[in-house]
Order: sequence, then structure tokens, then C-alpha cells
Amino acid sequence: MSQESHQTPVAIVEGIGPGVIGRVTEMHGRHYAAAAGFDHGFEALVARELAGFCADPPPRSAIWTARSGGAILGSVAIDGHRWPGPAHLRWFIVDPALRGQGAGRRLLRAAVDFCDAAGFSGIELWTFAGLDAARHLYEAEGFACVEKRPGDRWGREVMEQRFLRPAPQPAP
Repeated sequence: MSQESHQTPVAIVEGIGPGVIGRVTEMHGRHYAAAAGFDHGFEALVARELAGFCADPPPRSAIWTARSGGAILGSVAIDGHRWPGPAHLRWFIVDPALRGQGAGRRLLRAAVDFCDAAGFSGIELWTFAGLDAARHLYEAEGFACVEKRPGDRWGREVMEQRFLRPAPQPAP
């Protein structure tokens, strides 16, 4: 059997809908508790910030989810509150059931395409050291780590990293 026969069919869906806040928060809480030892404080932070974003999205903002059979299995959002400066990429996560199948790459590409079309000066995101699979995807899309510093806003001290992708330059 080919590897493709084992892949889960996934649709990338733009927009806020029922279950998005809860499921995206749950994915972050569970993943980062296991992967980084974050406690419920991190999950509460995601819940507050994501709920605020979904309740009143800033102009030039969007959220996408990866769905299979109606289940939400991944997400990414662009927060455009800094317009015309860089867009803020947030809440990028993919359920383990989809990892390695291209869903993360497709989510990230939707966000990058949105930002390029909207004319942002670039895209930035904050993450922390050790998330190598995500870093690989970011770098493949033209992001570079431009800042590192210790920080504890995640619930415990980690090496925070700021990645930046400049806007593409127009062809001459």
C-alpha cells in the first residue's frame, strides 16, 4: 500500500465557527503540557486570547482550521491589529493524527498567502526553542529567527524566539 492510502483527507477551512475556540484551546493545552510541561495557566492564556480574537477579530485578520470528518485537527490565525506593520501569526497547531501529512504546511501557506495579498510589511510569530518541526515549516516559508530571550509568559521559563518573514519584494 502506498503512504497516501494512510493519509487522512483534510480540508482547510477559513473562518470562526462552533467549536473552534474550545478545540484549538484544548489542542494547545494538551500538546504543550506533554511536550513542554506547561500547566493550566498556559491553556487559560490561550483560551482568553483566542476567545477575545474570535469575539472581535481585528481588521485584516483571519483564522483557518484543518478539518477531517467535521473534526477540527489543526489551526492557524493571522492577527492584523498591527497594520500596516507585520501581521502576527498565532495559534498554529496540528493534531498528532495529521502530523507529517502536509496539513501544517497547508495551514501555514494559507496564512502566508493571506498576508501577502493583504500587503502586510511582513509576518512575525513568537515561539520557543525546541519545536523543531514547526521551525522547519517556518523556515521553509521564509521566516528567520531574529530574536531570542529567556521568558516565562508560557507558564515556565523557556528560550523565547521571535521569527520574522518580510513581505515579498515586488518584481522589477
